[in-house]
Parts: sequence; structure tokens; C-alpha cells
Amino acid sequence: MPKIFAISDLHLSFSADKPMDVFGEKWKGYEERLAQNWNSVVGKDDFVLMPGDSSWATYLEDAKEDFSYIENLNGTKIISKGNHDYWWETMSKLSGFLAENNFSTIKFLHNTVEKIGDFAVCGCKGYPETESEPNNEEEKKLYNRELSRLKNGILKAKELGTDRIIVMLHYPPGENTEFARVLREEKVDICVFGHIHGDYFKGVTMGDVGGCMCRLVSCDYLKFMPYLIGEF
Repeated sequence: MPKIFAISDLHLSFSADKPMDVFGEKWKGYEERLAQNWNSVVGKDDFVLMPGDSSWATYLEDAKEDFSYIENLNGTKIISKGNHDYWWETMSKLSGFLAENNFSTIKFLHNTVEKIGDFAVCGCKGYPETESEPNNEEEKKLYNRELSRLKNGILKAKELGTDRIIVMLHYPPGENTEFARVLREEKVDICVFGHIHGDYFKGVTMGDVGGCMCRLVSCDYLKFMPYLIGEF
């Protein structure tokens, strides 16, 4: 049976001068290690959810080499936005980029829903974990926009009538935040998220959060091995 995996924060930099090994020895040569691990468990018919920070490129045209790397990995890749994805564009431009480069195994998730067997996948970037809404007006606007995107995505997912809903967030949902409340109240089954690296792993809320199984999938946390969500 086909499988669904998740992994995030690849931070590829084939066209940018931002080597990840400045963050520790474990990042040295990780691209080759990740590709070997990935293709050892992910098959051609499988899906991989990638919630953010895929490429360090500033502009979409500069991300071609990074996405060529992703294209050549096994499976269909579903990618959502992270806080460092400065190359991110409108859905029209992203789709054009895929078509122009003949990238056929990559899909972008942006105010959209993907149906994978009995799963519906939706999501958004989210917002840095906070127990209250931000005070700054501009930050409030961003906070409410992401919260609205999450709610709308879940609504669209439910309209598909699938058995289970997976939410992709870049930022952790936390435990006592509005984002966590929505996951609980809307009875989301699984939430995968990234953003967190290094020693910050220890402070992240994971596991069963009010019925939603929350899982950190940053690639260094996973030791560069895609996380198996399930089969369909």
C-alpha cells in the first residue's frame, strides 16, 4: 500500500551561500545522506509532506537547483510555506515554475487541499508560538490571517468527506494557543510541523494534544529520515 511521510526544513542551498554545517557537524554532507535515507523508505507511489523551509533561495528562479534535488527524490512531494521561504510566490507563479522546469512530482499547498486516499491534507505557515494574540497591529494582522487560513483549510478538507485530516504547519501549534484550540475543536487527526532545531527540540509540545497527534518533523530532529505517518 502507498504510504504518507513527512519531513521539513531541508534548507537546501545549492544556489545560495548558506551552508547548513555552520549549525553543527550533523549538517555536514546532509544532502547526500538525506537522499539515501529518503529513497530507502519512500517509494515512487508514496507521498511526502514538507511543511516549510525547503530552500534558502531568495527568488523563485534561484531555487531551481534546490527543487531539482527535491524532484529527483522518490514520491510525490507536497510543500507548504516556512518563514525562510522568501522565494514563495502566488499559486499561479509557483505552478508556472513547476511547469517550466518539468517538475512533475512536486505540489505546493497554498490555500488548497490535497486528497491522498482517505486523508485530506491542508495547512498554512502558522505563527510563532504565543499564549496570547500579539499586541502589534501588523503582527495581529499576520496572526489572524494564518489562523483564518488554518480554519478555511480544515473546512475545505471536511468538504471532501475523507476519514482523516492532516494539517501541515511550519511553526509548532503549541498546546494552549488558538492554533491548538482549532486543531482540537475541529478534530484534526494529525498535525506535522517544523521550524525547531537544535536544543530547542526539548521544549516542543508533541504527542496527543486534545485528540490531535502532533509531530515535529524537522529533518535534523528526524536524523534526516522521513517520518512515516501511515498507509492509505
